[in-house]
Amino acid sequence: QVQLVESGGGLVQPGESLRLSCVASGTISDIYTMGWFRRAPGKERELVGFINHRGYIEYKNSVKGRFTITKDMAENTILLQMNDLKPEDTAVYYCNLKNYDAYPSYNEYWGQGTQVTVSS
Repeated sequence: QVQLVESGGGLVQPGESLRLSCVASGTISDIYTMGWFRRAPGKERELVGFINHRGYIEYKNSVKGRFTITKDMAENTILLQMNDLKPEDTAVYYCNLKNYDAYPSYNEYWGQGTQVTVSS
């Protein structure tokens, strides 16, 4: 079993930055993806970006060039650096882990979410 704990959300003005952190407790498989989703008010949850065990990274188009995902697997941690934040980035951000314990099957875990609000 894995638990994910996010931190780092808050209220910022447009153009400012935030960094979210997700720490995983438990065992992460040799094959995994770890990433961030978000849900804005009245909208479906959407993928922001992810990183896998090989360091491959993908981002949602609207955040490319502004958001950066990094990992420190020695600490079972991924970070989401968010720069030049826009009001449309306002959402609850969730950390996600897919453990491919028996590829292609996987166990999926979610954090509790952290609120990011971008407003002037």
